[in-house]
Amino acid sequence: MAFQIITDSASDIPESVITKYNLYVMPTPVTIEGTDYFDGKTIFPEEFYEIQASGKDIKTYHINQYMFHEHFLPYAKRGDEVLYICFSTGIAGTFNAANLAYDEVKEEYPDFKLTILDTKCASLGFGLVVEKVLRMQANGAPKELILEAAQYFCDHMEHIVTVETLEYLYKGGRLSRTSAVLGGVLDVKPIIEVNDEGALVAFEKVRGRHKSLKRCIELVGERGVELDKQIIGVVHGNDPKTCEHVCEVLMEKYHCRGIIKSWVGCAIGAHTGPGIIGIVFLSASEEKYAEYLK
Repeated sequence: MAFQIITDSASDIPESVITKYNLYVMPTPVTIEGTDYFDGKTIFPEEFYEIQASGKDIKTYHINQYMFHEHFLPYAKRGDEVLYICFSTGIAGTFNAANLAYDEVKEEYPDFKLTILDTKCASLGFGLVVEKVLRMQANGAPKELILEAAQYFCDHMEHIVTVETLEYLYKGGRLSRTSAVLGGVLDVKPIIEVNDEGALVAFEKVRGRHKSLKRCIELVGERGVELDKQIIGVVHGNDPKTCEHVCEVLMEKYHCRGIIKSWVGCAIGAHTGPGIIGIVFLSASEEKYAEYLK
């Protein structure tokens, strides 16, 4: 019997972390022109953004109860205890579907222990939580402390996001047509966060790409705590050059311990389009868990 930490592909965890910790990542489904694909298994970000740019019909849906049942069953059969660090309920129905599947599996394996953590985080926001607790586990942290730390990291995870185009927010119903058209004409770029309910919300607007990126970087300094002791995260939607620039400025300004870089995958990218840049970091100290975050 082992204690296993798993997640889903909406976490946008880079392959380097997956490989390092032998992490099991459940793929998020995406439908393109009526055909189902699975994020990180049968479709990858570079290919996804090419398809998106071609104007093909793309729809996403969360991992369903049946899929979760298939993912959870091997752990139940082995007698493993599992922590599933899950996509925010404020954005998708993943958490509810996972709980329904867990109830189903428990009928056959009543001793199966599964903790499903509704992170109220998105993309590398909860990917960073996964990386931190995997690091703690590798450094010998006890299970109870890992569970406590996972919740703490979720509660204090900040997401600062900006998009290049408003077209996909409009298509996904997250923006009115008037706002999208007016925003496009005026070159307005919203600054987006994930709120306490785990939903994506715009809380500031600036004009122009340069100013929006500059404001995102400023907000990291305003909200971040002990950034020089943190490994933070930066994600992009098919814009590695801008991602690299943002990372350089963040390191220069805040002397972060390190930066994990990744692509925004299908789960978020379908609704934000290319050019999205997101920065994720903690608004509270990691000191309590520092011994295991070496």
